[in-house]
Amino acid sequence: MGSAELVAAVRRGDADAVRELLDAGGDPERCDPADGVPLLCLAVAAYDEPVAEALLDAGADPLRPLDGVPGGDPGLPGGDTALTRAVDGGSSTMSVRLLPELVRLDADARAALLARARYWAEADIEAELRRSTGADGPVERRRVWEEPLRTSFHESFSLGDGTVRDGHLGVLTVLEERFRMPAPFDELLARALTRPDRDHGVWTDAVVHLAGCPGAEDWAAAEALRDHPDRLRRLFAADVLRCLVIGFGGMFPRSSTVVEKEASEVFLPWAREERDPEVLAQVLRGLSEEAGDSDRSDEIDAVGLSYVGHPDPRVRREAVETLRRELTSMPRHKLDAVYALARDPEPAVRERAAHWLTQLREEAPGLTDVLAGLVDDELRATRVHAARGLALRGDPRCVEAERRLRPLDPEGWPDSDLVRAMWRYEEGKVKDSGSAGGWL
Repeated sequence: MGSAELVAAVRRGDADAVRELLDAGGDPERCDPADGVPLLCLAVAAYDEPVAEALLDAGADPLRPLDGVPGGDPGLPGGDTALTRAVDGGSSTMSVRLLPELVRLDADARAALLARARYWAEADIEAELRRSTGADGPVERRRVWEEPLRTSFHESFSLGDGTVRDGHLGVLTVLEERFRMPAPFDELLARALTRPDRDHGVWTDAVVHLAGCPGAEDWAAAEALRDHPDRLRRLFAADVLRCLVIGFGGMFPRSSTVVEKEASEVFLPWAREERDPEVLAQVLRGLSEEAGDSDRSDEIDAVGLSYVGHPDPRVRREAVETLRRELTSMPRHKLDAVYALARDPEPAVRERAAHWLTQLREEAPGLTDVLAGLVDDELRATRVHAARGLALRGDPRCVEAERRLRPLDPEGWPDSDLVRAMWRYEEGKVKDSGSAGGWL
């Protein structure tokens, strides 16, 4: 019964149940009795990283040879294993998840994996699916976001019982990084440009690699692209430079041996000159990372204010970020600009403005009325920010606003912030209902 339950849990993608069954003695190397496919391969085919991780933690071997097991391609370099199937699948995150300790991979095995990733990167995915499945008919194509963070996507191609994603250049990038054979900047740029969308996994893998393994030559190469006539190259440069300057939001340490410039030195002149909206938004995002006590704060504010009325909402959204750095207090002219952005026709702009208005540590004229005007916003996150801001300032309008947002998730953001604010409000811990000073 336990074995059947384990197979069923893997097939339905229930990672918690899989872990419980494995902890109770389930065999991580078990095969599906219907077709003999190992459970780890089922998870790989489903792009189910939590289930794959549970099986790996319990001892499933990603290098186990799969002689005669349906679904693989033993004719390609590396033979047929769960790991090679992950490479074939085109997801860099799944491939890395299955990659074992390097001591288990000799030079030939590493070369085979790289060759396999290159083969797929150069292949016609639809033709490969027809070859491997033997199926006819149209190939289904759709965009899928990588779980669980959903910060990047791939195009997914499906035919018959086969599915492949178009992330093989990203797979190649992460394998090279793990094997300590990193590609040069120009090669990573060329890979990113094959998928000219900064949310695509191939683009993201290239940027993350350069942020995680920076060299002085990479910094110089990215800086040299700031004035390039091609907007996509400038966009790639903005992504890379922002990640190098801020350490990719804390994922990687900021390399002082490589990055000698502050954000304002890198992005301020660029922000004044850039005309492409998508590139400009990323440049402003990099500029907004500058510390609030920067000696160039006035210049940063002036740039942010100049873009409050920009026609592209992506730019206006980042303009909010450049103006939010003074959380203790905010001069009236800046406050009015953020108030205007809180009434912006674009929902994402209003959400950013609402979020930062709740962070003000001193009361501001008209703030509670602006927040009250957002409690019926179309974006739930904006409504949550508005309710929280009212609660922090002891405004009784928060009670009805919070009630209409229920049920709340006390463990998830932004609900968790609202739960804490309402608890304080209900406990009567606001000493002065006209001040947020005791709350934040």
